[in-house]
Amino acid sequence: MLPKEQNELLTRTGPGTRMGDVMRRYWVPAFLSWELPEPDCAPLRLKLLGEQLVAFRDTAGRVGILEELCAHRCVSLFLGRNEEHGLRCVFHGWKYDVEGNCVDMPNEPVETDFKERIHTTAYPTVELGGIIWTYMGPRELQPALPKFEFTQVPETQRQVTKTWEECNWLQGLEGGIDSVHSSFLHRAITAGTQRGGLLGYRAQSTSAKLDLDLTDYGYRYVSLRPLGEQGDYARLYHFVMPWTQIRASQGADGFREWKPQISGHFWVPMDDENHMVWNWTYRWDDEPFPESEWTARQPTYRGGEQLEGFRKVQNRDNNWLIDRQVQKRETFTGIDGINTQDHAVQESMGPIVDRSREHLGTTDRAVVTARLLLLKAIASVEDGGDPLGVGDSYHGIRAIEHVLEPGVAWRDALLPEAYPADARVSVGA
Repeated sequence: MLPKEQNELLTRTGPGTRMGDVMRRYWVPAFLSWELPEPDCAPLRLKLLGEQLVAFRDTAGRVGILEELCAHRCVSLFLGRNEEHGLRCVFHGWKYDVEGNCVDMPNEPVETDFKERIHTTAYPTVELGGIIWTYMGPRELQPALPKFEFTQVPETQRQVTKTWEECNWLQGLEGGIDSVHSSFLHRAITAGTQRGGLLGYRAQSTSAKLDLDLTDYGYRYVSLRPLGEQGDYARLYHFVMPWTQIRASQGADGFREWKPQISGHFWVPMDDENHMVWNWTYRWDDEPFPESEWTARQPTYRGGEQLEGFRKVQNRDNNWLIDRQVQKRETFTGIDGINTQDHAVQESMGPIVDRSREHLGTTDRAVVTARLLLLKAIASVEDGGDPLGVGDSYHGIRAIEHVLEPGVAWRDALLPEAYPADARVSVGA
């Protein structure tokens, strides 16, 4: 269980909140690059950490993220005209550059023009891995760039999507780093079903032992599922502070073809009752994804799965389109889609779950440790220090899965692959 006071502390991320102060120390995934496809295109609204913002790509291709409301009469700059290196308010023509400087004030006579004194909130941006990121914290404390390995491979070797989830960010994070739930939530009852059901070792071995090492970016953890005389199915993950999971997706679970690829998620707060789940998969070899797998990379909402704004077609309003006959015969949930199954259980808890009512077990170790690290980060920032994960030690790390023969230690088998030679990180805790 988590005391109500701590639950409140970890789930509130708006301006001036203690958890919000921590999150503003990291680069925040803001939107997909294709959402601002060209210079002087239409601006975008976005909500991050409880702040209502507007984004635009200027004539030179630079991206600006500004407070949504014009500094003059508080009209939304989403209505603005993106022109000639700035975003112009349609009410009286005040114009702002990507750094938030007011560069034109055409409604004022020349002798009373005071544009040089007007500056709206603006956040720096960087474009990496098909994502535009922003930093919302103190400028002097800007962290290392978010060079996850997937951001460094060619575009043809990665897939990046996102989905709006209608609950607090911590519910999404904790659901993702819980490595045992897949044996139940995502299980297929009928072999060959295409409706979001897993087979293989996670269906065969439904309990696991968890082991965990603290690192200077968060922690690495492994789930070990006993397979009898075969040994253990070992799956190594990484939790990178404050909202990132890197997970194995090679196909070492006994029923998929092995591939040199890795996946991951970010769970980024929009406000306290909504967050955006970022999903990414990449290949670390030199081969692009096959043509048949490029669909997820295309610049559009995921066909048949999402409404405008990245909301799921299967959502809380229609009970995630649960099919009780499918639940009886094909999949454990009767809900189509692995990610939608995750969102359904997390959203079903309510906007912000009361964790004081929980009864946790040994397989919840990753969840408990994440909470402790987040609480420690709050204390560190309040004391003037740095939270974990603002350096570059997570650059290049990989999630790995293997079946280990009896007697083989997971650290000996997995760590050399999890920290390849070109990764700038120590394998020590």
